Amino acid sequence: MSSDSRKIVVTSALPYANGPIHIGHMLEYVQTDIWVRFQKLRGHECIYVCADDAHGTPIMLRAQAEGITPESLIERMQQEHLADFSDFGVDFDNYHSTHSPENQHYSELIYQRLKEAGHVRTEVISQAYDPKAEMFLPDRFIKGECPNCGKADQYGDNCENCGATYAPTDLINPVSVVTGETPIEKDSEQYFFKVSDFEDMLKKWTRAGHIQKEIANKMDEWLEDGLKDWDISRNAPYWGFEIPDAPGKYFYVWLDAPIGYLASFKNWCDHNDHNFDDYWQVDSEAELYHFIGKDIARFHTLFFPAMLHGAGFRRPSAVYCHGFLTVDGQKMSKSRGTFIMARTYLQHLNPEYLRYYFAAKLGPGVEDIDLSLDDFCARVNSDLVGKVVNIASRCAGFINKRFEGKLAASMSDDSLNQQYLDASSIIADAYENREFGKAMREIMALADRANQFIDEKQPWVGIKHEARHGEVHDVCTIGINCFRQLIILLKPVLPKLAEQAESFLNVNPLNWNDLGNHLLDHAVNRFKPLMTRIDRVYIDKMIEASKEAEAREKKITSQNRDSSIEAIDTEINYDDFAKLDFRIARIVEAKRVEKSDKLLQLTLDIGNETRNVFAGISGAYEPTTLEGKLTVMVANLAPRKMRFGISEGMVLAAGSGDKEIYILEPDEGAKPGMRVR
Repeated sequence: MSSDSRKIVVTSALPYANGPIHIGHMLEYVQTDIWVRFQKLRGHECIYVCADDAHGTPIMLRAQAEGITPESLIERMQQEHLADFSDFGVDFDNYHSTHSPENQHYSELIYQRLKEAGHVRTEVISQAYDPKAEMFLPDRFIKGECPNCGKADQYGDNCENCGATYAPTDLINPVSVVTGETPIEKDSEQYFFKVSDFEDMLKKWTRAGHIQKEIANKMDEWLEDGLKDWDISRNAPYWGFEIPDAPGKYFYVWLDAPIGYLASFKNWCDHNDHNFDDYWQVDSEAELYHFIGKDIARFHTLFFPAMLHGAGFRRPSAVYCHGFLTVDGQKMSKSRGTFIMARTYLQHLNPEYLRYYFAAKLGPGVEDIDLSLDDFCARVNSDLVGKVVNIASRCAGFINKRFEGKLAASMSDDSLNQQYLDASSIIADAYENREFGKAMREIMALADRANQFIDEKQPWVGIKHEARHGEVHDVCTIGINCFRQLIILLKPVLPKLAEQAESFLNVNPLNWNDLGNHLLDHAVNRFKPLMTRIDRVYIDKMIEASKEAEAREKKITSQNRDSSIEAIDTEINYDDFAKLDFRIARIVEAKRVEKSDKLLQLTLDIGNETRNVFAGISGAYEPTTLEGKLTVMVANLAPRKMRFGISEGMVLAAGSGDKEIYILEPDEGAKPGMRVR
């Protein structure tokens, strides 16, 4: 390692251990792996660690659905995840699990340090409780409508539709997935991390270049509203680490999950004779980078830095967020077969094709990335097969057949290879700054120049004339050296192609410093095709296979999402149904709810009284158009306290959600207060 070598630790977000990896996940790991491989190619020490996120209620739910223990589930998922990552060329230095002794140690250590410094408090709060099951309900044992956007069928901790986080008691029309009962509120003591103690530090840190401007602007919204203390405990039953000296209380998964970065790195240190403190102490000169999706930025740019700072550990050098993956301009869809599992892709296509396409689309920002399947096919065929590999293919035949597999002892013109060397600094800067798309454009421009050079020299014509064989040897030697340069420049993106090319070139593994050297008077091996063109039929087969895989997974997924699925989907008897009191109601007033995209606040006249009800129908109706209309409501639901006020019932509506929602409207003659029979 050179004297100016950097010491770098890199992490990707921890994949959740309750399901397989899909290509949307893979975007992040490919992005990170490319950056790590580039650093290593430059001669830097760059340690890439990750782990399975193995705690939380969904793990417990899926294990229950499969009739196995959580330990068995997370062990199996870790093996499956590692196989997918390995086959996609993602090369972790260490891949661990949050269900590990190291993670328990650091979770308890950080918690104890925060507590001793006065940054943890307890408070008795009202929590959701299932009176039939006689148990407090963890977040994911409750489902209902999101209090922010009104989307139905959301869990009790965050909304999968709008990304909002909230308390389970904020859900609209909540239901226990254990018994189907409406939860009641019951007091319980919980532990809170006082994030507000670090508000000044976070305001400075988030504006000091550690995170992208788009993310800093978003975090400003949270900081301006004032940080609220963060509930870091959950009641049993919960799959995770029990809090020391707090029987029946467990660390919330989002406390111990990011600490898994420290745990995985500690595990690596113990196996590689490195000192953990040299990298994680406050004054460490090592660099630390997190690559994550923009949907979990708040945890990584507010909560986690505050935890680290409060517990006496260093904060990350930077947190790099990326956008989501769409397919053909739309959200990945299981019904259309574009929700493609990593393993399904691997069964049909070369993983390096997707690595290259992601690289060609990725920049340093948080914009979403679109996988256009037609463009994917065309770009791989044009760039990788038609440009890069084509250079070696065009030259190798002449070298092998006419020159005994040996390159010329000199090159008549070094200018083309010099152009490659000159461009390498621009390409290096692009890799460093995560401008992978720019790097790919620069590299393909170099490939074009080599192909143009070969076209102009026409070695296939010269080889027919004995007097021009020296010229052909020279042209092909220049071409092979250009190919070698391209392989070095593309090695972070296409490690498998690089390995095959190194075998053909008969050289040791190439690194960035080799760009200034040439292969002369050097024997190469017989050329074998390195890549083949994509036929659209293989993409179509992959789509069909994705639909079939979804059908096989549907039963387990359904059970995982709904836990005791029979509690939701089981039949109810007539007596249970008869308990519901449906009443005709007139909408006296309707208005939008501030800070909610989907909720309307309705004042309903049910004859002898008025009720205040929140309904997630804002996307389908303008408030003024509802006033005066008759509708149907459930009048005997227990009132629910929400962040916006008290909801005293539920309006009946049908539809797929968002703009396709229709409230039930009775026929003429109905009057407010009438019971619906």
